[in-house]
Parts: sequence; C-alpha cells; structure tokens
Amino acid sequence: MSQRHSVLKGVDLTLSPGEVVGLVGENGSGKSTIMKILVGELAADAGTVTHAGVLGYCPQQPVVYERLTCDEHIELFARAYRMTHEAERRARRDLYAALGFERYAGTRADRLSGGTLAKLNLTLAMLANPQVLLLDEPYAGFDWDTYLKFWDLVGQRRAEGRSVLIISHFVADEQRFDRIVQLCEGRLCAGRTAAP
Repeated sequence: MSQRHSVLKGVDLTLSPGEVVGLVGENGSGKSTIMKILVGELAADAGTVTHAGVLGYCPQQPVVYERLTCDEHIELFARAYRMTHEAERRARRDLYAALGFERYAGTRADRLSGGTLAKLNLTLAMLANPQVLLLDEPYAGFDWDTYLKFWDLVGQRRAEGRSVLIISHFVADEQRFDRIVQLCEGRLCAGRTAAP
C-alpha cells in the first residue's frame, strides 16, 4: 500500500489580467504540482480552480509526438483549439518568426535539438493566444537571443491584458515580472512586487 504524501498545504493564487507572475521555490516545493492542478492534469484534494477563456500550458518536459514535424504539431494543436485555418496560419508564421525556428517546420520532433524542442513546446502553448498562459521552466535550454525573444512575447501578452504565470527555480530578471511569489513546503510563504 502506497503512503500518501501531501505536497501542497493550501495555496491561494490569483492572476490579474495583464499581469506577469513568477512562482519560485526549491525542488520539491510543489511548483509543478500547482501547475498540473491548474491545467487539470491532477485533481486537487480540496479547493477550486477558476479561469476565464483559453488556457495555454507549457510543461517542463515537452509533450510531443516523436514522428510528427513541427508543422504537424501546430496543425494538431490548432484543431484541438478549434482555430480557423487563417488564425492557425497567422499564429504559425508569427511564432516561427518570433522564436526564429521556421527552418525546422518540416523536421520531426525526434530530430530536434533540446533548444528547438523547447521553442516548439512554447509555440504550442501560445498558439491560440490564450487569456492565461502557464509556463513551467519555459526557457530552460534557450540561448540568450531566444531568452530575449521569449520576454518580448511575454511583454506582448501583458500589453494585450493576458495573464502569464512562470514557474522557475529562481528568478534572474526580477524587473520583468509584476509580482513574484515563493512556495515553501507547500505554502505560499512570500510575495513581493518586482522591482521597477
């Protein structure tokens, strides 16, 4: 018989429109568990999760089909989001250009480098221009140029009034966030408005 282990001990987190929030904490503090509950991958023992509009989710480990190309992934996810062909075409073009990996459009996922796979993972999360974007360690594997492009995309989402939650082990660029909250042993233990 497996023993139950309580990871989270009551977390109350609200994202406002146009807000970029960083959620930090040590390994094992419950960051990824929160994300999985927010997207419905795990059921919470108690409490509720409410959101308005489309959710975009970028898991820490990309969930892709090895034999599908980048274009085929985008087409598959666009159908799941019920996007029109025009919206899909525009989003594909814009995200390939923004992240600089259009030359891999016809490349199978199992032949992508770790950094390019991370770009595909982020593209799939942002494809439908979701109202709430949940990112779990989204820039792991990015080079500096892609890291800066990532923040440009986040800035655009903020300007459009969309919410972004970024989970990370640590925050290097505090000024890029509106608010940073810390998770300690399953609870939100500290929060601060990021420095201007």
